[in-house]
Amino acid sequence: MSNGVPDYIKMAKPNPAENRAPWYKNTAPTYAGIMLWFVFWNKMASGGTDSPGGVLSQGIGVAILGLIIAALLCHFLFYLIPGLFGLKTGLPLYVVGTSTYGVQGGFLMPGFLMGVLQFGWLGVNAYFASLALAPLFGGSQAAQIAIAVIWAAVAAFVGLKGIQYVAKVATFLPLIPLVILVIMLAKTIGGIGDFNADALVATGAVEGGGVGGLSIFGVIALCITYIVGFFATAGAAGVDFGMNSKDEKDVQMGGLVGIALATIVAGGAAILIAAGAFGGGLKAGLDTAAPSFMSAVMGSEGAGKTMALLLAVAAFPPACFSSFIAANSFKTTLPKVDPFISVGVGTAVSILLAVTGWAGDVMGVFTVIGASFGPVCGAMMVDYVLAGKKWAGPRAGWNIAGWISWVVGFGVGMAPLVGIADIPAAPLAAFVVGAVLYFVLAKAGLESKVLEISGS
Repeated sequence: MSNGVPDYIKMAKPNPAENRAPWYKNTAPTYAGIMLWFVFWNKMASGGTDSPGGVLSQGIGVAILGLIIAALLCHFLFYLIPGLFGLKTGLPLYVVGTSTYGVQGGFLMPGFLMGVLQFGWLGVNAYFASLALAPLFGGSQAAQIAIAVIWAAVAAFVGLKGIQYVAKVATFLPLIPLVILVIMLAKTIGGIGDFNADALVATGAVEGGGVGGLSIFGVIALCITYIVGFFATAGAAGVDFGMNSKDEKDVQMGGLVGIALATIVAGGAAILIAAGAFGGGLKAGLDTAAPSFMSAVMGSEGAGKTMALLLAVAAFPPACFSSFIAANSFKTTLPKVDPFISVGVGTAVSILLAVTGWAGDVMGVFTVIGASFGPVCGAMMVDYVLAGKKWAGPRAGWNIAGWISWVVGFGVGMAPLVGIADIPAAPLAAFVVGAVLYFVLAKAGLESKVLEISGS
């Protein structure tokens, strides 16, 4: 290290123009694959909560409105600036993040944090894959646990050693959930006209012990909490997508199609399917990727189990990609630790989350994700604007403005989960707090100095 600039910064080389590709070859299909993952749209209609009626409490129109608002927030607030950072620098997130959090703090935030949370995603993936596959092996809890353990372990190994073999298959596997959504929509579309939100709320209130559905504002806030919480880490990872984009149009189009449109298509289909199933008298619940729901829609238990199997197969590449991102993060931030050890420990945590069922609490997981990366994306946006819509460069040590904004933003985002305060749309609130605090603290002179990189 010289002049306070670590070697990992000085050695970072921008991705050259000849290695970049248009949005429809990288950013859009990859993001679309994330939003088509059944873990996202499975609980879209319920919003991941026990609230009677879920996002359908005020009818289909309000649910779709909340979905569209959340999808646009994901693109414009959580992805676009990180994507532009990557485009203009050609550098990965763990380097670009040193402007917001400092060259020492940047190792932990967002680099190490991204790796840690990816193991959380691996646990979520393993949990829901085991739910989908367990009925094929008798449906016992022992079978579910065994599948979760094997699933996480194999995905981690592939992510650590052979992700290149998964990438080619992953290009086509996202078509499986899309086809399943289309089939189920065709099966339930006849019941959409008979859907009655009040009847759904009444049914849910009786079954769940609730007293009523959400207000219009409550539905929109729930959509934002659910969708933004799911997407937040992928938004910050826009830096790594942007460094593979050719120009600003590619960054914009990749997000508008791969994020906003894909979210609206997948989430909208799930909402319509759930409404159509209820309107058609199926009484199958709101979890549209559950084997029991798909069996009811298809009129065949075998068909439901087959669809669950296909959805699980399509979910394996995302599990490998989560492991791959986590492994790269740990290799960078823990260079002296054998990757098999660091990734092995992370995988053990993933397995623990899966077998205990904690990973199945999607709103809990989404709240943690949104609280963690909401303020990161907010602070990065302000950092970008204050620097003249470019990367300011690595900052010395621990950038206090970034860290204070993250700590407070994280606290705001976590408040609903720990029972401190019921903050609507908590991931968005965490973003706003992170952005505002970074602006105030930067203007107060609490940004650390920008370091000069020799030869730059």
